[in-house]
Amino acid sequence: MNLHIINEANEDAKNYIRNKMFEFNSMHFPDQFKGRYQEVNLYLKNDAGQFLGGIMGEVCWNWMEVHYLFVDEQLRKSGYGTKLLIQAEAIAKDKKCDFIKLDTLSFQALDFYQKHGFEVYGIIENAGGYTHYYLKKDIV
Repeated sequence: MNLHIINEANEDAKNYIRNKMFEFNSMHFPDQFKGRYQEVNLYLKNDAGQFLGGIMGEVCWNWMEVHYLFVDEQLRKSGYGTKLLIQAEAIAKDKKCDFIKLDTLSFQALDFYQKHGFEVYGIIENAGGYTHYYLKKDIV
């Protein structure tokens, strides 16, 4: 059998790898965490149906991971990022998560996350010339 490593945008392949990884991880989930995977997709949308921001992440085992939090530039500093984060945290509490984790670059939103109780647990310097921060917030 000849195998090839290819680099291409392929949703079917992406889903296959994601599903196989989930299947493998599920064999190792402690029983109390089985069935606790859920995508979290909260969107900020106007009356015209235009998307202006959101949070995309997932609940897995005993934590929530935020992959993306974005608010359109004209709406920043209007409280929508906070509202999105509060709603995500409510989902994490409802799903009995112990913590939320996320990451940000030094030009993004470190102060915003720290203001909301996130603490830095890891740093990578020179990530494209910036600092890459990994943050965690315990759910009380």
